[in-house]
Amino acid sequence: MPKMTDTQSIILTRAASRPGNLAMPLPDGLAGAAAKMTVTKMIERGWLEEVDANLRRDEPLWRETGDGHGTTLIATEAGLDAIGIDPVVASTVSSVRKARPAGKPAEAVAKAGDGPKLISLHQGTKQALLIELLQRPEGASIQDIVKELEWLPHTARGAISGALKKKLGLPITSEKQPERGTVYKLEAE
Repeated sequence: MPKMTDTQSIILTRAASRPGNLAMPLPDGLAGAAAKMTVTKMIERGWLEEVDANLRRDEPLWRETGDGHGTTLIATEAGLDAIGIDPVVASTVSSVRKARPAGKPAEAVAKAGDGPKLISLHQGTKQALLIELLQRPEGASIQDIVKELEWLPHTARGAISGALKKKLGLPITSEKQPERGTVYKLEAE
């Protein structure tokens, strides 16, 4: 594995703490040719990926494409793995973002001015376990989540609608089943 510089490590660490694993904005003092060279090397190594920026959500731009649109940078699964973060959520967020048609709102990203919000990406956290429960073929009911994570029902519903749907933008579906109640599912990519 190529050696990672301190600057590259800072970019990936900050991206891991932002909604949608956004790598933008870059650290203060990193601009011009130095920024272009650093980002180009990180893209070549598969640590960063250039995706369409959602200007409606004021996502910071990496570069303009010339047609009134622009691109931004997100940390990839390999990039987060390179700094020792388990990419359970990273892969789901990245695949959802790539699958979204252009022009649709990016629910996975908060306003850039809101500052970084920590997202739990480590294996074994309750958020990672919740995602694993929802990715099972049979999905998970509120009772399953309550039993598995030792949460109250309102906490489980709030985590699904707030943390997973709104903050991470994951496409979670719900279906009422007579024997299990409402069952939530997240299609594994």
